[in-house]
Amino acid sequence: MFLVMGITGRVGGATAKHLLAQGKKVRALVRNREKVANWADQGVELVDGDWNDLAAIERALKGVEGAFVMLPAVWAPSPDYKESKDVIAKYAEALTKAAPPRVVALSSMGANKTSRLGIITALSLLEQGFRNLTSPVAFVRAGGFYENFLYGLQVAQSGTLPVFYNPTNRKSTMVATKDIGAQVAKLLTGPAWSGHRVIELGSMVSADEVAGQLGEVLKLEVKAFSIPRSGWAEAFEQSGLPKGQTGAAEEMFESVNSGWMDLGVKGTEHVTGTTSARDVFAAAQKAVKA
Repeated sequence: MFLVMGITGRVGGATAKHLLAQGKKVRALVRNREKVANWADQGVELVDGDWNDLAAIERALKGVEGAFVMLPAVWAPSPDYKESKDVIAKYAEALTKAAPPRVVALSSMGANKTSRLGIITALSLLEQGFRNLTSPVAFVRAGGFYENFLYGLQVAQSGTLPVFYNPTNRKSTMVATKDIGAQVAKLLTGPAWSGHRVIELGSMVSADEVAGQLGEVLKLEVKAFSIPRSGWAEAFEQSGLPKGQTGAAEEMFESVNSGWMDLGVKGTEHVTGTTSARDVFAAAQKAVKA
């Protein structure tokens, strides 16, 4: 039995799919059973509770062969990242008590740093909070998700893909959530290890390349366009972030653009993704038409 946190999200869902495809038993912590009925139909064992429920996390961890844990995404965090700190503390307590044979945690490029990270700060705190666990732990430092560009299927019909990357030809680490799920499942079910591992996951890709692959799927020429720095706050607010609370998201992209979170951290393993942005766009377009 393997615990998969965040099964309703892209990464958790991809992990569960890979595990189920291998014939493994999967357990998930869920708040609303109606939203995960499709997973129950596939044989996933459901435990009621959420990220902030220590007792529920402990129940979910009982007797598992391995656990995949991740933090809920918070794009407008408190200045002290209290939301993430609370979840990390509960995870650490539950994992210390349960001591599963292996733990895989979703992290991010840049989590080895402690400053200039924006929302990635939460994942730096996660790695720090798990350093004293007795269970073998693997941190998967993933690049930016190709799925974050899916808005382009609608907005790029005019031939322009607005992005926060600047310059658009500068490469940064990107990956598909399908590949993250595959790597997590491999770590959970593959050869055992001791101590801590850090796996950098992704390839160096530019916004220009993503836009070009989007254009191939849309069958039109698409060019990436850097949103002016002065317009970032408004752009994030239009995407749903509360007014005046866009600073963490802005800082993250500033660091990405400066190369603060690139591949090649000493002492890490590296895995290159096999799914392209083109694959992600094509799959999403196919799903809409189905």
